[in-house]
Amino acid sequence: MGKKTDKQSIKFKKMHGLGNDFLIVDGRMRSTAFDTNQIKLLGNRNLGIGFDQLVIINESSKDEISAHLNFWNSDGSESLTCGNATRCVADLLMSEMNCDRLIISTNHAEIECRKLNEHLISTNLGKPKILWQEIPLSTKCDTLSLPLKDSPVATSMGNPHCTYFFKNIETISITKIGAETESHSLFPNKTNVQIAEIIDKSTIKTKVWERGCGVTMASGSSACAVAVAAHRLGLTNASVKIVLDGGVVHVEWK
Repeated sequence: MGKKTDKQSIKFKKMHGLGNDFLIVDGRMRSTAFDTNQIKLLGNRNLGIGFDQLVIINESSKDEISAHLNFWNSDGSESLTCGNATRCVADLLMSEMNCDRLIISTNHAEIECRKLNEHLISTNLGKPKILWQEIPLSTKCDTLSLPLKDSPVATSMGNPHCTYFFKNIETISITKIGAETESHSLFPNKTNVQIAEIIDKSTIKTKVWERGCGVTMASGSSACAVAVAAHRLGLTNASVKIVLDGGVVHVEWK
């Protein structure tokens, strides 16, 4: 017989934003840490629980901040921000604290969250970064027309994004273009990838490849990056509807 070992029981919640799914662990009362191999196993959709990102809720050192969030992709790599996961945690904390507004910090920024109605949480992901060294890119270039096939746009929402615009994204493989672009040498920290189709001045159809995760049904920071890229190109209004595989996100760039 094998030696009996003690197993640690960890409570978690499984949540999603339009199919962009998360494993959420509350580390405020009990310090919790996972190594890369553990995250990969937990994130495996056949052998583990399965998720796009792991989120750990931690105490904040500031009184005005309700909690601090840390994020990891399903491949074990760390992410500085995640819009949809922040919305999910904000919903949990608002119910816990009986409020409709709070601030959550991440390793990227302090994010204001508001409850618009019973089912809708809004987050302010902050000012997008559009300079090549901020994203960052490995080479100085025009972020509105990257030196790649089809001239995509680069944006940072705290994590790097590369957005391609096509007339019909149903004819394009997000899996192929996402895998090829994510690890391109132009992106020293890798990148999230979107393919986008302008429907009209207020609507953009989008498919997403997340860095360290792959194809996902939705992404809050990707939706923001697409909205910023399209508006910078003069293709859309500052307020748009992003139609993702998992549903619709409304984005306003003030």
